[in-house]
Amino acid sequence: MKKLLSSNKVKEVTAQEEKVQDTMLLRPSERDNARSHLLTMGAEVAVALVKGGTLADILQVCAQTIAHYLDTNNVCIWTFDERTNLLTMGAFAGQDIYRASLPKCIFWQQDEVESMKIKLIPFPFRNAPFSCRIYTLIVEENLVGVMEVFGCKSFTETDDLIFGWIANNMALGIERILTREALKNRRESLLLHLASQLRNTLDLNSILEIAVNEVRNLLQIDRCHFLWCFPHLPNPRFTITHEAQEHNLPSLLGDFPADRSNALVNKICNLEIIRIQDVAKESRLDIETQEMLTNWGITAQLVLPVETHSRQFGAIVCSHCNGSRFWSDSEVELLQAVCDQVASAIDQAEFYAQNRASTLAAQAQAQQLSAALHKLQHTQAQLVQQEKMSSLGQMVAGIAHEINNPVNFINGNLIHTSDYIEELLELLHLYEESYPNPVPAIRDKMETTDWEFIASDLPKVLSSMKIGADRISQIVLSLRNFSRLDQAEMKAVDIHEGIDNTLMILASRLKGSGKKLPVKVIKKYGNLPRVECYAGQLNQVFMNILANAIDAFSEPEGQSGRGAEEKSLIQNPQIRICTEMVDGDKLAIRIKDNGSGMTEEVKKRLFDPFFTTKPVGKGTGLGLSISYQIVVEKHGGTIECVSELGKGSEFLLQIPIKAIQNKFYSNRQGG
Repeated sequence: MKKLLSSNKVKEVTAQEEKVQDTMLLRPSERDNARSHLLTMGAEVAVALVKGGTLADILQVCAQTIAHYLDTNNVCIWTFDERTNLLTMGAFAGQDIYRASLPKCIFWQQDEVESMKIKLIPFPFRNAPFSCRIYTLIVEENLVGVMEVFGCKSFTETDDLIFGWIANNMALGIERILTREALKNRRESLLLHLASQLRNTLDLNSILEIAVNEVRNLLQIDRCHFLWCFPHLPNPRFTITHEAQEHNLPSLLGDFPADRSNALVNKICNLEIIRIQDVAKESRLDIETQEMLTNWGITAQLVLPVETHSRQFGAIVCSHCNGSRFWSDSEVELLQAVCDQVASAIDQAEFYAQNRASTLAAQAQAQQLSAALHKLQHTQAQLVQQEKMSSLGQMVAGIAHEINNPVNFINGNLIHTSDYIEELLELLHLYEESYPNPVPAIRDKMETTDWEFIASDLPKVLSSMKIGADRISQIVLSLRNFSRLDQAEMKAVDIHEGIDNTLMILASRLKGSGKKLPVKVIKKYGNLPRVECYAGQLNQVFMNILANAIDAFSEPEGQSGRGAEEKSLIQNPQIRICTEMVDGDKLAIRIKDNGSGMTEEVKKRLFDPFFTTKPVGKGTGLGLSISYQIVVEKHGGTIECVSELGKGSEFLLQIPIKAIQNKFYSNRQGG
């Protein structure tokens, strides 16, 4: 609290009583009256100050008592807060009109005691026909409040002495009440704070750490620690597991044989509270415990046992290391409440640990079942895909073989046909020159036939037939290269060739038809070396991703829930394919479309087996799952998808340029 100037210092109670008695000796009539008022009023004020209740209620009783016995118009008691330097009205007795004119709070400066008296007297009453006295309530030069008294008559010296005596007693009473309330609030705050912290953790170590720190901070002691007792072990002992102490004190953490303090362990197990005010003078303390505490530098100690639901015994131990210390009943009561909370928290932590162990066991079993199911789905997907690819490969090989034979026949004969036709046309030209006047039948036929057009167009027809046959040969070669039936082993290939072969197979879908717009493919290939991989399987990955991108453009209206603004994004459908080297030893392939995109829910399940967003009969849900296995498990690479609804999708594939053998399955035959 703020210190007042020495001129404002109020004299001690005993000195005031002596002066009051001296004044009473001067006038016997006043002496008896003053004595009566002093004894009666002082007794009631003293009783009010020691009664229970809030500070406001106690001060109100004091104000009403003073106003009644001293026949004053008004009595106002203010309390002082040193943190804000504010006087706050705590109690009032008298006329309501006067109370309404008083401020609720007044800023009090240390050096303006006299000027503050003016602030405490409202303007309408400064010239009123009655007297006013203001008494500062001081304890050890610290201001705790102000008492203001108005009377209908002038105050005598005896009145001033009486009020001064009451003010000093009231100051002491206020100080006691504030101290009591502060201690009560502090203890309640500790219990609430401790309970709040303990509720926020189910970790036993955290619970005990919080407890010892909070108790030490509250009691302002040198050391607080928590110990567990193990009296039933083959080698009985107690263990100090947690402590909070002054930084210059040695740690006591560790195990201690119980034979050094059998009495202490027995009392804890019997739930006896141990209060030692002075270790050196405690006659009831056994020699073993006294020696142990002395060696530890402990001069006073308070031990409160803790028993858990599982019949484990521990204790919160408060120690003082500098002289004796009196442990009050209120402190013991508070710590007992703390021990109850700690015991409850320990029980909850143990229950949580048991439940957590059971939960973890159940989770482990569930994870094993989930892993087994995932493996089963994975195996099933592999078998389905292997059978599918095997059948597809055989079909493609058969078709390619069957088409390749007639195409080769056509290509071979077109060369001879072109030569024969050229010779025939030359022969006809010779006939035309040698026989300018043909017979009538020939002349009629020439007039009905556009001979000149046939002669000029026939070589063009043969040339277009040659181009068509070459195109068929390229398609057959692409089918063969895509399936790579003759290249099941890992070997170095040109990735760009695989992408181009895939695009050629999908050419009919890229052209568009009907309401489907053509899809523009933009290729930005980097300068890449040949890549060691399973070429046929990577071609399958390209096929799955590109086919899904084309499907995103041909999605039925309303299926994706796009609005008009999102539909406008695919009026010019595009697929952008980029390749580049990353990190010096990896190949990155980006396949990006500006299609309908996908939601977060779909993206999370994108690579799950049998998951598809396509209508029934349109998709198996295996394409991207198999693609993930090929890229990640077969080639030791990564595959990621970045997508947002209405903003297209981008697949990023990264695979090492050189094969990393330990990242691949032992099965090198694909599928």
